[in-house]
Amino acid sequence: MSEQLGSGWPFVGRGGPLTTVREALRSGAGVMIAGEAGVGKSRLAAQALAGLRGYAVVRALGTETASMIPFGSFAHVLTGPPEEGENLLRWAARHLHAAGQPESASELLVSVDDAHRLDAASAALVHYLAESGEARLLVTVRSGEPQPEPVAALWKDELITRVELPPLTGEEVGQVLAGALGGEVAGETVRHLARVSGGNVLYLREVVHAGRASGCLAERDGQWHWRGELSVTTRLRELVSDRIGHLDADEREVLELVAFSEPVGAELLASLTSAQAVERVEDRGLVVSVAEGRRAQLRLGHPLYGEVVRAGCGTLRTRRLRRMLAEALESTGLRRREDRLRAAVWRLDSGSAADPGTLAAAARLAWGRQDPRLAARLARAAIDAGAGVATVALLGEILMVLGDADSALAALRRAARDAVTEGERAQHAISLGINLAWTGTDAEACRLLDVAAETISDPVLRQEAHIYRGVADFLAGRLRGAAGSLARALACRPATVRGTAHAAGLDAWIAAYSGRFQYAIAVADRALADVAGWGDEAPHALPTLLDARCAAQAFSGRLEEAARTAEEGMGLAAGELSVTGFGTYRALVSRLRGEAAEAARWCRDDAARLPVRTPYLGRCLGELAHALALLGRVEQARETLAEAEEPVARWPFTRQPVLQAAVWVAAAEGDLDEAVRLCVSAADLAEKHEQVGGLMFALHDLVRLGSPDLAADRLSALAEHVDGPLAGLFARHARATGHPAELAAVAGEFERLGLVLYAAEATAQEAAAYRDAGRGTLARGAQTRAWALARRCPGVTTPALVELATPELTPRQREIVRLAAAGLTNREIADRLTLSTRTAANHLQAAYDKLGVNDRTQVGRLLAALQ
Repeated sequence: MSEQLGSGWPFVGRGGPLTTVREALRSGAGVMIAGEAGVGKSRLAAQALAGLRGYAVVRALGTETASMIPFGSFAHVLTGPPEEGENLLRWAARHLHAAGQPESASELLVSVDDAHRLDAASAALVHYLAESGEARLLVTVRSGEPQPEPVAALWKDELITRVELPPLTGEEVGQVLAGALGGEVAGETVRHLARVSGGNVLYLREVVHAGRASGCLAERDGQWHWRGELSVTTRLRELVSDRIGHLDADEREVLELVAFSEPVGAELLASLTSAQAVERVEDRGLVVSVAEGRRAQLRLGHPLYGEVVRAGCGTLRTRRLRRMLAEALESTGLRRREDRLRAAVWRLDSGSAADPGTLAAAARLAWGRQDPRLAARLARAAIDAGAGVATVALLGEILMVLGDADSALAALRRAARDAVTEGERAQHAISLGINLAWTGTDAEACRLLDVAAETISDPVLRQEAHIYRGVADFLAGRLRGAAGSLARALACRPATVRGTAHAAGLDAWIAAYSGRFQYAIAVADRALADVAGWGDEAPHALPTLLDARCAAQAFSGRLEEAARTAEEGMGLAAGELSVTGFGTYRALVSRLRGEAAEAARWCRDDAARLPVRTPYLGRCLGELAHALALLGRVEQARETLAEAEEPVARWPFTRQPVLQAAVWVAAAEGDLDEAVRLCVSAADLAEKHEQVGGLMFALHDLVRLGSPDLAADRLSALAEHVDGPLAGLFARHARATGHPAELAAVAGEFERLGLVLYAAEATAQEAAAYRDAGRGTLARGAQTRAWALARRCPGVTTPALVELATPELTPRQREIVRLAAAGLTNREIADRLTLSTRTAANHLQAAYDKLGVNDRTQVGRLLAALQ
């Protein structure tokens, strides 16, 4: 549902409350809509009235000014004095009936906005109307505000129905934004605006206006994105300040301290201000208390309170408040790791002194908490304060995942001469080695890490060197080499929390991409169950384990589980992780389900989150090109594919999705011979680099393209040692060509696993097999089922589905028709297929005759019917 009202913002996400309100108005005495300021109570009431017929409507508004005058809110309709001795409530009701012109309607309906502000007489009138049945009521009130007793009695005495209107959910915020902005909104932007606005429609609208005015919210590449910090406009400041209300000096300081520190312990805050001031601010809902273990933590009552309060503090006041917070927290002894991190950040932000050791330790904590930007800031501050090579090594790893490996390498090379102790030399070599591997300088990376592993005497650091050597092998597509490095790492004793977690990540990664899917999932699940014990120590392990689990789930056909893991990974740190691109996996799941448009949306969302110079961006763009090709957006797909090429060149496991996308771009262009050639090449490269999941899908693509003979034997061999149902099912599909009953069974398995596109294609092939066997009735039944499955893949076109739409054509005619529909001339078709121009023209004319069309335009329309 998306209906427009005068504000221009769509009315969405309120279908349930709207139905409840309308039904209550029709069947009872009326409705009270209650909710926080700005959640859309008035809009809901107006929308409910807009859909009603047969009522004479009188509207009133409660205001502070009118509340000082008897019947002030109804003064516009009470035009004459009461008759002598007439009851005032009956007199007022008589005028309401007259104002509503009941002769043109069957019943009077009185709508009162902000009824909590009514004067006593107006409140009594509203209660009288409901109790006497003189009119139906539609009133709105603000939750948490005191109400006149007659108004409160309306719902307490069950005279009318009370409907609580909550803030918009994240999904509803997305719907509102898409309607208001007139286009697709990036998922990260939706989540950001939902968090900042708290689902409050009024705040959301003002934040959007502020974002557009400042340029933070802008359309880029067909999607709306938010980038940068919120600029608090005058309108937004006034709106939020009005909600906050008047504060005395103590209350203001309470709110400011929470704004700069949330969540903050209640005891710590009271020690800086006063317990009474804290209680007063909490009573007003400006801060809320949440339990965190045995501690009571305070947060702001709404995210925008913090934006406005912080914007109102000058530089010196801001520094003083942060210094107060740091000193108060340090006086408690910094018993928790989180306390040490927060104190260091407050010290840094307040400009007060912090020693390099404290800053470096805080940088490691921030890195462990998957906040690489904060970690980089703290590490730089520590280096500026005199921290040594170990901190430079830490900064090198952080910059790498932030997409700035060149700066990392430069800093590490400068620091090489300062590495004196064995520990410093080891940490420097490990950081430099992984940066080199990340940038594709494979030989130097391996040499450096090998030397480190051979010469380091400390078993803890030697284990880390072996693990990073294994990662270098993995990135280069040498999974057996990575397994050897892992074995050497596990032989190092004693085991540490960090080493064990990173080893588990590498173990799961190797297994996931080499076809041992169940083992990969088991390793990842076991390690992730104890993430609280190692999360701060092993920053690379968490995203690596999630990537491994997600890959294994997707490659083994566990689509629901893969989607959940992908979304968990997307929620970690806005894409700035050592292993990232989880939105690409989420897109893969959507594509396999036949939801190519949704896959494209996930990819665009992921691309906006990823650093520009990371190979994971290439993987994401490859998946996007694949989805666009399936949707028939050939030009966009080709451009996206070209954009994907450069970032992925150095890593086989991120390159594989780009190679497979190229197959489907060629197929969308109508060049099936080229698509098959590219598919064989992609399969060969996947096999060379031990990418079993990519190999499975590349070989199965040959089956989907109509060349099962090129894949059947290799798929059967894979099925003998690869976990999960997909390898065996792909092999069955390859062997089922020409056997309609087996194709039907394969299609049923695909559908059961949620691979709807594959099910549609297999069923289309079943229909063709029955047709070739002269079994028309069975062919028509299969064709009907194939169309039903194809309709669950909106907009998707593949060769098998084209055959479903053009069963009269030969394979050669179908290929020529697709090329003609793509805009190629007869000569270009002939050159592409190595035919004479006359032969190409004859094939095309024969296809026209069979299809009952006359030209390329009509052929294009026929194929577009699939979409």
